[in-house]
Amino acid sequence: MSNKMVLNYCPNFHKIVNFDIDQDDQISRKLINIYQDYIFDIDLANVEETKLVNQIDNALSRYIDDYEFRKNLKESILKVKIKKGCTNILKAIVESIVSIFNNYEEYTTRNVYIARWI
Repeated sequence: MSNKMVLNYCPNFHKIVNFDIDQDDQISRKLINIYQDYIFDIDLANVEETKLVNQIDNALSRYIDDYEFRKNLKESILKVKIKKGCTNILKAIVESIVSIFNNYEEYTTRNVYIARWI
């Protein structure tokens, strides 16, 4: 029952878990595993966690749809450092992914690309 409730916060779940990953793309495989582990491990009564689930769902949906963001996240996620005393490593990684996504969104909305016809 709770798995169905979690999916209410993840409208992109099927698109994310059914993403066709290249055989040698370990980062994408790991990101999708982190996504699944996190969303099915949350406390639905905790508003902060349900909000984070929705954010990670949006971030990984963008990861699938946007090649530039995918490239950016793959580079950035390798630089993420988790503090030594962290009790919930999975949540810290998810928060890092969401933070990278938010920074990317802010950056891309500020830069307007103008195509020039020759």
